[in-house]
Amino acid sequence: MARIIETATGAVEKSEVDPVTLDLIENGLRNARYEMDEVLFRTALSPGIREQHDEFPLIGDPSGKMVVGQFGLSIPDFLEGFDGTIEEGDVLMTSDPYACGAAISHANDWLLVMPIYHEGRLVGWASMFGHMSDVGGKTPCSMPTDARTIYEEGVVVPPFKLYRKGELNEDALRIILNQVRMPDWNRADLNGLVAACRTASRRVVEMCTRFGTATYLSALDALLQRNYDAMKILLQTVFEDGKTISFTDYICDDGVGFGPYELKLSLTRHGEKVHLDFTGSSPQAAGPVNYYINENLTRMFFGIYMITVADPQILWNDGFYPLVDVTIPDGSYWKPKHPASLNGRNHGIGRVFDLFGGLLGQTNPALLNAAGFSSSPHFMYSGNYSSGERKGEWFQLYSIGFGGIPGRPLGDGPDGHSLWPSFVNIPCEYLESYYPLRIERWETVADTGGAGLHRGGNGVDVTYVFSEPCTIAIHDDRWLTYPWGVNGGAPGARGTKWLERADGTKEVLPSKCHDVPVHPGDVLHFVTWGGGGWGDPLERDPALVGLEVARGLVTVDGARGYGVVVAEDGTVAEEATKTLRDQMRASRPAELPVFDMGPPIEELLAHCEAETGLPAPQRPVWSAS
Repeated sequence: MARIIETATGAVEKSEVDPVTLDLIENGLRNARYEMDEVLFRTALSPGIREQHDEFPLIGDPSGKMVVGQFGLSIPDFLEGFDGTIEEGDVLMTSDPYACGAAISHANDWLLVMPIYHEGRLVGWASMFGHMSDVGGKTPCSMPTDARTIYEEGVVVPPFKLYRKGELNEDALRIILNQVRMPDWNRADLNGLVAACRTASRRVVEMCTRFGTATYLSALDALLQRNYDAMKILLQTVFEDGKTISFTDYICDDGVGFGPYELKLSLTRHGEKVHLDFTGSSPQAAGPVNYYINENLTRMFFGIYMITVADPQILWNDGFYPLVDVTIPDGSYWKPKHPASLNGRNHGIGRVFDLFGGLLGQTNPALLNAAGFSSSPHFMYSGNYSSGERKGEWFQLYSIGFGGIPGRPLGDGPDGHSLWPSFVNIPCEYLESYYPLRIERWETVADTGGAGLHRGGNGVDVTYVFSEPCTIAIHDDRWLTYPWGVNGGAPGARGTKWLERADGTKEVLPSKCHDVPVHPGDVLHFVTWGGGGWGDPLERDPALVGLEVARGLVTVDGARGYGVVVAEDGTVAEEATKTLRDQMRASRPAELPVFDMGPPIEELLAHCEAETGLPAPQRPVWSAS
């Protein structure tokens, strides 16, 4: 357990904070959090952080509670795993999920935690983690899809002082960077993380100086209490006391031939508190798709949904955590035992959004979203230039793709977008300038979004043409199960990946594979899943369906799923449409299902190879490692 060293003595008395001052401090914290992002983006070298923004900042109070942040991480759990003193000027680092209570969830995430002091007193914490494009291990980008232990995934850094009283531990950093393939990238990204945390520290100290330490700390307490009070009311309003609701979704496979993995989440309210329970989920995976999720992070996911849906203007934070109890069984998919592999936890991170949406949306189906985030698809590409001025030089790409956003109560899901608050794609111009490849197409795939009153977002086909002999790797999911629709909406399409070889042959690729050789002229089609539809497709405006046919978002055949008869130019046949819709209404149940999950699991497995071109995974077995 960390021991905090302070030179200031005496307690800080609490004070009343007027609404204007509270608003100023709240917005000052919000701005500091976004400034952390900008500092990192302008100093990082890896495209994953610089271009796609795969990083997550946090500013906490003296106890480590998050007051503002994007993704949340658990500073208290990190401090619990750090054995030593912490003083002003220290910057702590780790990349070991097992040593920090899953404050991070795989070794690619390098986490920095920095104490913030004002006049000798600890007044808060600045923290940030970023995904390093490579941390060593047996495959470029350090995400081997067949890993069975974390030891195969690269360097795993225990909690230590990267800076001690402001002095860099250069020897330790040299040892760490010696394990990775792109040390210049890692050093730049790490320096950016440090600079971002120091930026947050300066802003917090400025507010302490301006308003006084007592006022600043009292404002943090008020912000945390506001979330507590808001959540307390929400829980009693939304959830029936004593009633349990549950929802189940699946990870399709684990990369080593087993799947699907059942993900079950239940919620019960007991008085003022709710209990989130992951009991009933599959045991830990044999392959690297385990998502070691922290209890506080689970609370954060829950809070994002509850608070932002009820009042998006509230600056959500950790204040409501005492109202949420969490049970995560040891040895389960959500809490694997060391040294289980973790690098592919991106699928679980994506699916947890669907899982919480399906669970919490049951309390009010009118506000329910369909499935859509589903995974966080990754594409990696690496090798050495074989000729020209750069002959022999190593290149390496780590990138994140996007699928269809789910249909929603307020409208259609966007096509090929990200649910992460700040993620963006890497521009084609960047890819073609810095890597030996060409982007032949980056386009929406018609009909992949589930039909509904509000259509699910279409997936995208990103087509890469390679100009150097190299290897590629893919991480994705939703290739076996479907992104479900809600309130009568249809499921979205599944994702698929295939290579068109230069010799004319076609090769279907698994959703999780690495070290796949490609050659000049080979073409990869990276097609992602669509979002589920929301509401009755027969209630969608036929003119809108016709417009989407003309725009290439829906095909003529796909329009019939909405009961719309339309020509290629988008012209709607009104009488034929009315007739078709009457026939479709007459042939279906009067009451539409709240969830349309697609075919049951056993049917999906039975037809897997015929439908996908890939062998069916075997049902999961217990993995002791």
